[in-house]
Amino acid sequence: MRSSNMDRAGGESAAVVAVVTEPRFTQRYREYLEKQKLLERQHRVEKMPDGTVALPVLGESLHEQHLRELRNRVAPGSTCVLTQLLNPVLSKKAQACSPAQRLCLEVRRWVEGRGVTWSAQLEADLPRSWQQHGDFLLLSEDCFQAKQWRNLEPELWETVASALDVQRLAKRGRVSPDGTRTPAVSLLLGDHGWVEHVDNGIRYKFDVTQCMFSFGNITEKLRVASLPCAGEVLVDLYAGIGYFTLPFLVHAGAAFVHACEWNPHAVVALRNNLELNGVADRCQIHFGDNRKLKLSSIADRVNLGLIPSSEEGWPIACQTLRQDAGGILHIHQNVESFPGKNLQPPGSSEMEKEYWSSPQQMITNQLKNGAARDSRRKMLSATTKPEWQRWAEAAESRIATLLQQVHGKPWKTQILHIQPVKSYAPHVDHIVLDLECRPCPLVG
Repeated sequence: MRSSNMDRAGGESAAVVAVVTEPRFTQRYREYLEKQKLLERQHRVEKMPDGTVALPVLGESLHEQHLRELRNRVAPGSTCVLTQLLNPVLSKKAQACSPAQRLCLEVRRWVEGRGVTWSAQLEADLPRSWQQHGDFLLLSEDCFQAKQWRNLEPELWETVASALDVQRLAKRGRVSPDGTRTPAVSLLLGDHGWVEHVDNGIRYKFDVTQCMFSFGNITEKLRVASLPCAGEVLVDLYAGIGYFTLPFLVHAGAAFVHACEWNPHAVVALRNNLELNGVADRCQIHFGDNRKLKLSSIADRVNLGLIPSSEEGWPIACQTLRQDAGGILHIHQNVESFPGKNLQPPGSSEMEKEYWSSPQQMITNQLKNGAARDSRRKMLSATTKPEWQRWAEAAESRIATLLQQVHGKPWKTQILHIQPVKSYAPHVDHIVLDLECRPCPLVG
């Protein structure tokens, strides 16, 4: 069983992963992507505001090795970065009859055949996008809400599944505020919610009704897979089903990962996924509250992949960094950027969307440690949001204080990257701060 890497869309297109390069390399890229069967043909190639071109690709099949091949062999010297197109334009062929249009036609025909009058209200209540994992389809919470549908169940769900060519059907609700981010998902058709998803050659099996999965994080998972982690020991404080633990082990070459998770259903999936991908011998699962973790001075790198904020995990992250050499923290955060509004404190947002609203970009700070913060701002790209930088600097300062408290000596910190991942909600961006942390050498 295999899943798509994005929501199948009809009248409303969901985010699509695309490879961006210069116009003069477009044909070479297209030929290579077609040969590798990576070109996504449902949507048009798009010209970006900066003059580059974005070619839609099949994100679940795209590997880091393909990007290296494009950069180094297919078109040496070309820009080759990933983006997510929030409003991709359907190709002419796809516009002929989208899945959402087919769903509307078949549901309307079936409803009227049951003697029920079709209405604009019912049509507006049909889904426009959804997630699909092989033969399993997950509907969003904002569809099929009208009371009339209840009298048509359960046969209604068989009609929907048939129209969209799937065997199992579920509908999501709000994520439970229970700390384990358990999704409130109702199974409508089928006897279980286990699915398999493939990203960058990594297999993820999980129960959709018990575990979260965000398609919007694919670009960050690809970035993690390309990090130079050979021989390193990592701590993943919020491992889930292995979203980042697995790329670190399978592709980035990490020697060992300590994976922390307190959702028992996610732990079952994580253990299974480690076995599936042949890396179970290089990972130890720590089940329970990571704030009680006993590990210390062991990690070359710590991943804090929790949004809206991982701030509760910062002290333990500092504790696990190697006291002799330090390491790198990858800190995920939702940052608000309302025009004319001051930066919100970490963790202030409660909304979630799984799409990224602007091109993927990496903001790299090449300044030496100790450079003035004003100079740092001048080095940033014109598209960088100042709220991201202000939050990063506040986090850097807080981490430096924690490191001194935990280890009993001063440390130096440096912002290496600010990486946008996706749009979480209007004016709220999911970003990752790569922060280098090193103990200061003893004087005398």
